[in-house]
Amino acid sequence: MHHHSNTPNNHEPMQSDYLSGPQIVPRRVQPDMTVVELIDQQFQAYNAARLSEAARLYVEEMLNPERDVTIGMTMAGALTPAGLGGCIITLMEYGFVDFIISTGANLYHDIHHALAMALHQGDFRLDDTKLQQEGVIRIYDILFEDKVLLDTDAFVRESLKSLPNRPISTSELHYHLGVQLIKAGVRPEQSVLAQAAQWNVPIYTSSPGDSSIGMNVARNALDGSLLTLDSLADVNETTAIVHHATRNGVLILGGGSPKNFYLQTQPQLWEVLGIQKGGHDYFIQITADAPHWGGLSGATPSEAVSWGKIKPDQLHSTVVIYGDSTIAMPLITAYAVSKAKPRPRRALLQKRAELLHKLQIAYKAGKESRP
Repeated sequence: MHHHSNTPNNHEPMQSDYLSGPQIVPRRVQPDMTVVELIDQQFQAYNAARLSEAARLYVEEMLNPERDVTIGMTMAGALTPAGLGGCIITLMEYGFVDFIISTGANLYHDIHHALAMALHQGDFRLDDTKLQQEGVIRIYDILFEDKVLLDTDAFVRESLKSLPNRPISTSELHYHLGVQLIKAGVRPEQSVLAQAAQWNVPIYTSSPGDSSIGMNVARNALDGSLLTLDSLADVNETTAIVHHATRNGVLILGGGSPKNFYLQTQPQLWEVLGIQKGGHDYFIQITADAPHWGGLSGATPSEAVSWGKIKPDQLHSTVVIYGDSTIAMPLITAYAVSKAKPRPRRALLQKRAELLHKLQIAYKAGKESRP
């Protein structure tokens, strides 16, 4: 986290400025401590401190009603198979996440839970050749029957039949899948897709061909269907959401393509559409990637400033937790629902046409004013 010292600009920081942070104290752990007590008292340095800073940034700034922050969440890595959907559903329910950009895989595997198909805790030290012979699929230490994939594919294909025979945005596809899961009625309350549909939270996939959902849409095309997924509609919709927001904040799980798809909404505004918005305001990322490999997943908020993705004067409102989403996310979720009041849900899905219209007006006005 980038700290700006509290010193006026006319002098260099002094010893007292450097030593102005809270004193580190080896506090005792008590039986039955709450998550909030644990994070506030024990998480004092290294990535524990980053998690504590992120939790406070989320609660005190991003969820502060006076700041009016529209919060995006990006999801990469196999999180829904690990049960992390429970955290995301909780955050949506409280109005703590307003829209989501996810890998297709997270949404595909989310469907298993809704249809009551079993994923099991297992061992990562198994013989994969033997698993393949037994019809068992492995995601590291998660095991499930191969029939789960075939039955989920059948559900997706059946759902596609009631969509229009034309290009649609992925938000429209995911809303439709969520509605079908609610109608199927097995365990929709365990599904991010179903609950997002119920609460009108738009969900986007930046690379729709890169998962079994897209693969089944592709099969449809071989049958002569004109239903395709329009990534460019997604670019415009996500940009419209960000353009309209008073302030923007993001919670990045992992990194990858969803991270960039969220962050690029700012360059889309200033670089491509000529609309100056200045960048995102708040940035929290949980990642296991380091910046020195040069990849986007590990790229720092500071580097993002150079792209106009994050406001330079908001660098103190950015935190990177180097760690595992499956550990950090439940802790941050528990902290948020313990300390912040629920916010009214923005129901952005219903507002997409209106927000696109506003973006178009701003774009045209800028075009006319430029030489």
